[in-house]
Amino acid sequence: MIHRRRLLGSIGIAALAPALLHCSSGEPPPTLRVLTWPGYADRDLVGEFERLHGLRVELTIVHTDEELWSRIAANDGADFDVFAVNTAELARYIDARLSAALDPQSIPNIGRQLPAFRDRARLPALERDGKVYAIPYTYSTMGLIYDRSRVRETPVSWQSMWDPAYRGRVIAYDGSSHAFSFTALALGMPDPFRLDEAAYREVTQRLIELRRNALTFYKAPEEVVDLFLRHDVALAYGNYGTQQLKQLADAGIDAGYVIPREGALAWLDCWAMTRGARDPRLVAAWIDYMLEDHVSQALTLRQGLANTTVASIAAADAARIRWLQPVEDVARRTRLWERIRSGDVLESF
Repeated sequence: MIHRRRLLGSIGIAALAPALLHCSSGEPPPTLRVLTWPGYADRDLVGEFERLHGLRVELTIVHTDEELWSRIAANDGADFDVFAVNTAELARYIDARLSAALDPQSIPNIGRQLPAFRDRARLPALERDGKVYAIPYTYSTMGLIYDRSRVRETPVSWQSMWDPAYRGRVIAYDGSSHAFSFTALALGMPDPFRLDEAAYREVTQRLIELRRNALTFYKAPEEVVDLFLRHDVALAYGNYGTQQLKQLADAGIDAGYVIPREGALAWLDCWAMTRGARDPRLVAAWIDYMLEDHVSQALTLRQGLANTTVASIAAADAARIRWLQPVEDVARRTRLWERIRSGDVLESF
């Protein structure tokens, strides 16, 4: 479910930023329309941004890549100004002309980021034809979560998700592209983002088997906490990674987190501007604010997510992660995933 709320800050004359002030006396302040993920824009931080720049923020939360795409594509990007998207998905928005290029010079806090996130030669997904379309914000591995009180030995392989001993005690993520990529990785396929016909059939079969072994599929990270509290859950696919681990710990659950021997996927989420953005200056101000030290620190302390100013992935884990990449056919994966979730058997594909 999409939760939409409008956050209104107290607007004072002293707080108005002259470079961003669009309204004359008596007129309502401008609105910045932000589309993002859980935990990326806390109320107090958004309120501070509103007061600093004399505007209001209209915040919409999504929980899957498919949801994000449908919201942006619904009106050719005209319903939002800025959105958070991972690097594997960004190309879709550029190809569809739903995103617009940014001006890095208008975002001085890029200079606060670690060199790895400023090196666009190593992050080619951020650029197209010499133009910059996104600025890195946060990232996480997508590891295996387990309940220490219910799993005797630390799981070392993704195959634990299919173990009959955990039937009805496994939670998987409800996302088509990630489901196929994660399963391909678990099967040891060389490129989980580029599947041929034989790979499609094998991965589809394993996803059908996972559906039979799983208690349910989730979208929002908060759902996992609730499921751990209400059910005898042993294992969960950590699509939100360390963010989920912190939420579970905050709820009093003794959860462990591992990168299995087959490796793990990892996402890098960035801020991007829509083609329908009303004022690029407001978008730049938002991204710049999100890179302030105290905002970056809040992301890590409150959400358990890595920020782009402090290194956080251990060297041993870094060697085994696979950063998300664009997949061979988003539409096909989505169609197949809907059929898998609905209960179709392999012979009907």
